[in-house]
Amino acid sequence: MGEKKLSCADVSKCFQLLESILDGENVPNSQAMLQEKLAKCEPCFKHFHLEQAIREVLKNKCTKHCVPNELIANIREKIQEIK
Repeated sequence: MGEKKLSCADVSKCFQLLESILDGENVPNSQAMLQEKLAKCEPCFKHFHLEQAIREVLKNKCTKHCVPNELIANIREKIQEIK
């Protein structure tokens, strides 16, 4: 396999395609296109892995936490005071 390109001819189109694949959208031949892009283009490779890492962090960190009822009551009370 040859070296990866250091620049991408159509960055916005490629990044949109990669994000569609990460979003799970139905992109025909997505796995083949993804493998080809990542193998041949350094900017696409970096963008894909960065976007994938960001999504993984968000998925792991943005979880539902229980809020104490007392806190909810205090917030509602403050909102009523402001009104």
